[in-house]
Amino acid sequence: MRDPYEILGVPRGAAAGQIKSAFRKLAKKHHPDANKDDPKAAERFAEANGAYEILGDEKKRKQFDAGEIDAEGKPRFQGFEGVHPGGFGAGAGAGPDVHFETFTWGPHGAQRSDGGQAGHGGFGGGIDDILKEMMGGRARSRRQTHFEPEEFQVAPGQDAAAFTTISLSDLAHGGSRRVTLPTGKEVDIKIPVGLSDGQQIRLKGQGFPGAGGVPGDAIVTVHVAEHPYFKRDGSNIRLELPITIYEAVLGGKVRVPTLDGAVELAIPVNTSGGRTFRLRGKGLPGKDGAGDLLATVRIALPEASDSELEELMRKLRDSQPYDPRKGFA
Repeated sequence: MRDPYEILGVPRGAAAGQIKSAFRKLAKKHHPDANKDDPKAAERFAEANGAYEILGDEKKRKQFDAGEIDAEGKPRFQGFEGVHPGGFGAGAGAGPDVHFETFTWGPHGAQRSDGGQAGHGGFGGGIDDILKEMMGGRARSRRQTHFEPEEFQVAPGQDAAAFTTISLSDLAHGGSRRVTLPTGKEVDIKIPVGLSDGQQIRLKGQGFPGAGGVPGDAIVTVHVAEHPYFKRDGSNIRLELPITIYEAVLGGKVRVPTLDGAVELAIPVNTSGGRTFRLRGKGLPGKDGAGDLLATVRIALPEASDSELEELMRKLRDSQPYDPRKGFA
């Protein structure tokens, strides 16, 4: 796999937001659903997914930058502690005291035949110490190292990262979403109540198969798209509601959009800008019931200048002045 920075087209010092933005652009461009006639779109989409799985995770990104994992997220071989260029152990070369040991595989497992003094020289304390470390302390005696079958476990498959974007309406009405995984398989995921932006859904056994046929999981990151005029606030949603100056002064009924369609809201006489009205149950579903729609009034003046309105305001200013900022420091 190519360098994830190269795939996403960002520099190594890129901020997290820059990386996220770059991925979103690529995901939107190469998503298989939008490129049904391009057989290579899924491959490019999967490549972008893999790159973001590394750079979008702060821990994995640090590991990659430090050379601890490769572009596929697999650990890099760092060498044995104590091994130096040009030889083993602390010495610069293989001197006469360096001891090499030979292993043969037979019916009783792996057996060692010593060619000299055991435990002398390289690998800092002998091969047993390394075997013991590799096997988690299960290495047998110095004269016979026997591995039981249960000590060799089937390598699990690799997790597959996928991404999908839903709307506030999807959150409000629930249902499912079809997602194309990097494996090429399409699955339907259920949109859970109260899902937040960036939340991950794990699909057991839907990842890449392992060496023994045991697949990893698919991890789907769900992003909630920004709405043109609704803002999410937990299970509530907020809306700036523009009204005319005469609606603010005289009152009246105005139509207010909701996730379930428009409703009428009564604006009282002398309503000031910034006043918030609560439409109960018109928010998002939550664990304790549906949230509310909070509509905050914003008084909008006519786009074009109006001489009559200006004259009326002058009369009001001169005959009935008032100070809405009274008490401000």
